[in-house]
Amino acid sequence: MLQKRSAMVVARPFGTLPDGTSIDAYVLRNDAIELEAITWGCIITAVRVARRNGERLNVVLGYDRLEPYLSNPAYLGAVAGRYANRIAYGRLPLEGTDHQLTCNDGVHHLHGGIRGFDQHVWTASPVERADASGVTFTRTSPAGEEGYPGAAHARVTYLVRPDASVTMEYAVTSDAPTVVNLTQHSYFNLGGRGEATVLGHELTIAADSFLPVDAQLIPTGASAEVDRTPFDFRRSAQIGERLQHDHEQLRLAGGFDHNFVLSHAGGSVNPAATLRSPSSGCTLEIATTEPGLQLYTGQQLDGRRVSAGGRILGAHAGVCLETQHFPDSPHHAQFPSTVVRPGLPYGSSTTWTFKVT
Repeated sequence: MLQKRSAMVVARPFGTLPDGTSIDAYVLRNDAIELEAITWGCIITAVRVARRNGERLNVVLGYDRLEPYLSNPAYLGAVAGRYANRIAYGRLPLEGTDHQLTCNDGVHHLHGGIRGFDQHVWTASPVERADASGVTFTRTSPAGEEGYPGAAHARVTYLVRPDASVTMEYAVTSDAPTVVNLTQHSYFNLGGRGEATVLGHELTIAADSFLPVDAQLIPTGASAEVDRTPFDFRRSAQIGERLQHDHEQLRLAGGFDHNFVLSHAGGSVNPAATLRSPSSGCTLEIATTEPGLQLYTGQQLDGRRVSAGGRILGAHAGVCLETQHFPDSPHHAQFPSTVVRPGLPYGSSTTWTFKVT
């Protein structure tokens, strides 16, 4: 155990892979917040926020054992990569060469392919900083993995602070040109076990525009203003109310599964979104260096699985707010670049700050 003031990092066994490899859970805890993450896929299995009555409210969906994470089609709590979101037809044009990535979403590439970053064992090391305690996960994705060029060395760090915040830091270097786009795929439900869906949650997104998609959820390449549409979350709006709107883009995705173009992105950390559960009084504020945020309202959760605490994972049981670069950016020169080269690494930071009234 590694201790610092009122914060601590504790490692414990979480389960064993079929090949006998042990998977550990790292619990990062202080008086305000507790985060648990495992060495399989850097998956965040729980985030518990302290309430005034001394109880801790678990605000993300997750499992309390390893087996469901070994086939995790909803990517609960995982780091999605080497490229989060979709690349059309798995085709990666890069510096005059077309690379064929594996296709795992029909004819398209999604969240890194058949075995993306979420389906590998990572090496973990505890971290101590002046104002935070955490854990760093590392692994090297070899050249050719899921079709990607270049060997990519990835580092993911989770930090918890006494202000009930979680910071995620991502860094990737490569020995050859490649593309990188990482995100954290947690499903938030700020009501805890007492709230079956997030339809009553109130959401704000700092975005004046979003990226429309085609029938296969691939961006068309255009951007659209959110003004006078159900995509306008510049002021707080209830998720369930917005889902009732008759809008072509909502029909195509069965709900929200769209990238929002953040208004103040540009390399520094800026506010991106706020989510609130009126029933619990818990609020999440998200700030990021990323230019985009993917809103996914969990419409494809089918109720076949049960999370920790006995929650049935049905439609809208959680909402994803994935800070990232834009989907399918290799095919759209107008989108921010996701290319990583030797000497030009990838770096990103996102912070979740929780408040409970």
